[in-house]
Amino acid sequence: MPLYEHVLIARQDLSNAQAEGLIEHFGTVLSDNDGKLIDSEYWGVKTMAYKINKNRKGHYAMMRTDAPAPAVQEMERLMRLHDDVMRVMTIKVDAHEEGPSVQMQKRDDRRERR
Repeated sequence: MPLYEHVLIARQDLSNAQAEGLIEHFGTVLSDNDGKLIDSEYWGVKTMAYKINKNRKGHYAMMRTDAPAPAVQEMERLMRLHDDVMRVMTIKVDAHEEGPSVQMQKRDDRRERR
């Protein structure tokens, strides 16, 4: 099955538990449609470059999935309908990277890669 990475931004007035609950909710949507949530990361509340729906900050999260296209389309449809989700970006990848994403790595670890 194809591999995808999804990044979503949720409203800033949610609690951390509610934002992580969104990840679990959309993971179950994938599993109900024959997909699989491989890994998820909650990046926390970050300031955005511009306002979205009158919000200056948002809860960022990333999901790595292995799912067929109809499952991804259904998950994206439900994300766009959900009131708490402001933006979604889905990217098809050839392979998932091992370990944490660049957002979760410490600054010292990033310098060693150069």
